[in-house]
Parts: sequence; structure tokens; C-alpha cells
Amino acid sequence: MLPRRLIVMRHAKSAWPQGLDDRSRPLNGRGRAAAPRVAAELNSRGWTPEIVVSSDAQRTMETWELMKDHFSPTPQVVFDPSLYLSGYTEVVSLAIQMPDTCQSALFLGHNPGWELLASQLAGDSLEMATGVAVLFQTESDSWKSAFAAKEWELVSAVRPRELE
Repeated sequence: MLPRRLIVMRHAKSAWPQGLDDRSRPLNGRGRAAAPRVAAELNSRGWTPEIVVSSDAQRTMETWELMKDHFSPTPQVVFDPSLYLSGYTEVVSLAIQMPDTCQSALFLGHNPGWELLASQLAGDSLEMATGVAVLFQTESDSWKSAFAAKEWELVSAVRPRELE
């Protein structure tokens, strides 16, 4: 059995410029400031992902771009269109494909699916404001068995407003 660490993170605060579709929305100033602070906090806690799986929306890609330099080595990243406005089912489907040698992963996406995902893993209602990263862990031989067992421990949450 290996420890498995899962970070569920909602993209940082985004802007709402007129004329752009939802998928193309960029981060706003507050989001651009918060993303690297959250990454630095995750790193200081020893929560460095080996793999990052992110929605391919502009705001999630920008969030990761501002975070990546805080992790060493820089994690492998996959931008997957199926994570745009998705949730538990899509995350599990991608997570169980990760190599079992990977012990730590970060999934970066959107509400309402991310709030439902985090709540389902925690077994309790969780709020996923923008930029929040929720840390889960379990012991398992594989990612597939980790999700099949559904015994994730909520370790803590990193909230940008608490890092200002």
C-alpha cells in the first residue's frame, strides 16, 4: 500500500469580460495574485503534485501557469477538455488511468462540479470558493482501488483569503 495524495483545486478568481465565452475567461488581478500564493503554501506543506490534470479553460490554464514555478520538479501537466464543467465521474475516469507509481496528483477545475467532488470525497459539504485547494489522502495499491474504496481523509484546505 502506498499513500495517495489528491489535491482538488478550483481555478483562481476570474474576470467576466464582455464578448468572451465562458471557456475563454481569463483570471482577474486577485486571481493572478492568489494562484502563486496557494502554490507556495502547498509546496511549504510538502504537497507537491507529480501530475496535474486540468480543465483546458483559459482560467484553469492561467492558474496552473502561475503555480508551476513553485514546485520542483515541475509536475507533468495534462489539459483535458473533459474537465470543463465536470465533476466526480470525470475525475475518477482520469485518475484511475494515472500510473500507480504516482502518489500525488492535483486536479484543477470548476464549480459546481468541484464542490460536489470535494464534498463526495470528504463525506460532508465543502465550499470551493475560487482558488481553494482541498487536500485528501488515502492508502492504496492503485488509484483505481483508492477511488473504489472511497476512504479519502480530508487533511486540510488552502484558502487564498487566509494567505493574504
